[in-house]
Amino acid sequence: MKRILLGIEYEGTAYAGWQRQLNGLAVQEVVETALLEVLKTPVTLTGASRTDAGVHALGQRAHFDTTSTIPVEKWPYVLNTLLPGDIKINQAIQVDDRLHARFSARQKTYEYRIFNRRQPSALRRNFSAFVPLPLDMDLMRAALTPLLGRHDFAAFEASGGTAKTTVRTIHEAALEKTGDEIILTLRGDAFLYNMVRIIAGTLIAIGQGKLAPDAFLKAIASGNRLDLGITAPAQGLTLVSVCYEGIP
Repeated sequence: MKRILLGIEYEGTAYAGWQRQLNGLAVQEVVETALLEVLKTPVTLTGASRTDAGVHALGQRAHFDTTSTIPVEKWPYVLNTLLPGDIKINQAIQVDDRLHARFSARQKTYEYRIFNRRQPSALRRNFSAFVPLPLDMDLMRAALTPLLGRHDFAAFEASGGTAKTTVRTIHEAALEKTGDEIILTLRGDAFLYNMVRIIAGTLIAIGQGKLAPDAFLKAIASGNRLDLGITAPAQGLTLVSVCYEGIP
């Protein structure tokens, strides 16, 4: 029995998220169906991150166990012939069977994209949140600083979260603007349910002057979700990478 760790890229627009759902088609189900066609036996994929409906990924990771003799480097070619154009395997490596795609992850990086101009974009509508009003980049950048480090982010978890602890460490919180697009990058050891989208929604409110620049600092201290802004739309979010110790 071998454990294979896949790198998976997908556009989440047409899917009900990563994890199998009763009420919609999920990315996990599509990839598992391709594996079933190859192996002729059901296979369960374990993903690193349970991305929501409409959320995208450049570097989702998922593992499965198999006795197949297919060389590990051939798995992307084999599966990509069976997968739709909006889901592709970009990496496959054999790992120790003690590695768990979700629980062994050491860091995750997310990007949230904001399209900021008076009129919306036809081409970027599925990959960014549209904000027509001007945003104060200086206020937004300054507001991010309190997020860095290890804190109790209880206020940053949406209803329905199941985390055993709300303490997380944020290693990077950066904001860049290129043309009409603003990109928020967050890198941390792990993130709570809807945490990145809550940060993005709050940041937009700060940039519009609807929330004070110290909103993040206040919310960390209070633990109160009401001290933060709305949850930003799913389509602006992309899981960029999941990192493991000793694994490229």
